[in-house]
Amino acid sequence: MGIGPSGAGMTGVGADAERGAAVLAAIRSRRVVRAMTAEPVERHALETILDAARWAPTAGNRHLQRFVATDDPATLRVLRAVSPGMLQHPTAAITICTDHALAASYGFPSDAPGLRIDVGTAAATLMLAAHAIGIGAGPVTSFSHAAVAVALRLPESWVPELVVCLGHPRPGGPAPIRGRPHLTWRDLTTWVPPDRRPGADAPEPPQSAP
Repeated sequence: MGIGPSGAGMTGVGADAERGAAVLAAIRSRRVVRAMTAEPVERHALETILDAARWAPTAGNRHLQRFVATDDPATLRVLRAVSPGMLQHPTAAITICTDHALAASYGFPSDAPGLRIDVGTAAATLMLAAHAIGIGAGPVTSFSHAAVAVALRLPESWVPELVVCLGHPRPGGPAPIRGRPHLTWRDLTTWVPPDRRPGADAPEPPQSAP
């Protein structure tokens, strides 16, 4: 039995429920941050985010992705200059790369879908970890791959896939992109077979994209 801050006992189930609620709250409150202050991101915060990223799920637990971190102002200026999608002025950035030589050694072709899926899980983990410690994060996919590789001095087999901008959130900036209003998980989900429980929403057939 654990002891809470007030000295009251807390069962393992209660502690698990609190941790679960905190994780779900972080998932629901995370936002892409497009406006950042000039305050540097502390090195220990970067290390915390990077340590969280190594726990992201990967195909076969092979860890074919590599993280290239920088908080150097000159390097960040170059990254921004070659990245049309970088609306932020980040004070740190983590570039997620795929080591294609390592992937090939495991038999993965360069266009294997699993490689990109691993980039996505790493990015999601990075951004959630940043949010959990109060650091704003925003992904960038629009950049010159060749220029970023040069700016970051990447090994030949490392391909930059996605840049995660990091910084302290600043009020204002571009308005968030609005999707379908009041979208819920039910709007995104189809049950197979259809959910026939009493009170369940009437199932709608999946709609083909126009």
